[in-house]
Amino acid sequence: MDIQHNQSQKLDPQEELAREYAIRENERQNNGTKTPFGKKGAGFGIGMLTGMSCTLLLVMAALIGNKVILSHGSSNVVEKEQAENNEGTKKAILQNDVEEKAGELADLIDQYYYEKVDQDALVEGMYAGMINGLGDPYSAYFSAKEYESFNDSTTGVYYGIGTVLTQNMDTNVVTILHVYPGTPAEEAGLKDGDVLVKVDDIEGDSLELSELTTHIKGEEGTTVHLEIMRSGESNHLEFDVQRRQIEVPTVQSQMLEGNIGLIQISEFSNSTAEQFDKAVKELQGQGMVSMIVDLRDNPGGVLQTVCTMLDEILPEGLVVYTEDKYGSRSDYKSDAKCLDIPMAVLINENSASASEIFAGAIKDYNYGTLIGTTTFGKGIVQSIIPLEDGSALKVTMAKYFTPKGNYIHEVGISPDIELKYEYQGKEDESYNPMHDNQVLKAIEVLKGEE
Repeated sequence: MDIQHNQSQKLDPQEELAREYAIRENERQNNGTKTPFGKKGAGFGIGMLTGMSCTLLLVMAALIGNKVILSHGSSNVVEKEQAENNEGTKKAILQNDVEEKAGELADLIDQYYYEKVDQDALVEGMYAGMINGLGDPYSAYFSAKEYESFNDSTTGVYYGIGTVLTQNMDTNVVTILHVYPGTPAEEAGLKDGDVLVKVDDIEGDSLELSELTTHIKGEEGTTVHLEIMRSGESNHLEFDVQRRQIEVPTVQSQMLEGNIGLIQISEFSNSTAEQFDKAVKELQGQGMVSMIVDLRDNPGGVLQTVCTMLDEILPEGLVVYTEDKYGSRSDYKSDAKCLDIPMAVLINENSASASEIFAGAIKDYNYGTLIGTTTFGKGIVQSIIPLEDGSALKVTMAKYFTPKGNYIHEVGISPDIELKYEYQGKEDESYNPMHDNQVLKAIEVLKGEE
């Protein structure tokens, strides 16, 4: 289990903007919108794919002892400023009156709280609260358990059964939103729309989704027993599903009329660049002459992944650059090898972070036509810093800029052709890109370029 479409709370409970996205997604589903990955909304309140939640991750930090080593060097002046900042924050946290007040609060909890206290959870909550005090919805503390789940989401590989789940915010009912092809879930006979009644002996609606998924994931070769309620069946159905390694497919592709390739990217995990390269090569083998890249509802992901993909597409030059608060700049560039075919990129208000880096670079190079609506507007970068006890800190550490120096945070990227999404097929049919008005506009544009 897979990809977690959580309720109002994701793996990172501080990400308020992600909750706003979940609300918009819920509204979109209530309107019966069909999505490019073949899913039709059923009014469930869900979060974002694999818990990425509009996060742009820069995989660049390692913990050595008590020092964080970043990928760029620092001058003596910068090192001095860092030391002063670090010392000031530490003093604020460790001053005697803060320690005394924490002890006083602990005494009052022990004395008055009406139930037994989980002391470990209390300490973990204290760490999370410290990071929450930054007021940054993208910075967060991960417990060891949360960090393990987070790693599953960013690598795109885990041991489970191969489903996407959603949980109703009001009833806690968990439904299978999507079953991936070629996975244990499909082989066992699970279907989109199945409701989880029980996971082994655990009631499906008794736990928050991120916790419930820990009981479905497990060691490779072990089995999870699922009790399912399915529309049209009078009795509950039962399945024993064997867990195995699952690589989450974040790229889907197909050939449209006129030898126009359609590549849909749901997020930018560590495995997405390889999947994208494979899809491009397969479409080229089928005679692709132009390409549509669909980034609608793509919340972002790993910075290095999107840069690798842009390196494959764009000619030699700057792809994106970041700057931290000390003025240190990191440039990400592409080489001379490029994908020289006409291109259209589909975007919407939920295309965020790494999706905006992709769209921004394509726009700045005038390398394709952006079609849809203005993007989310997230122009900052997070870094994951693992700690020695298995926990981790996710912290916003830089701004990013498009190749032409545009800072798009809270602004977004406007399309070249403004066009609101409208599905033109029948209400009860599965998603068909040829009934998607934005895809049809892209085809029209690309045929005009040939």
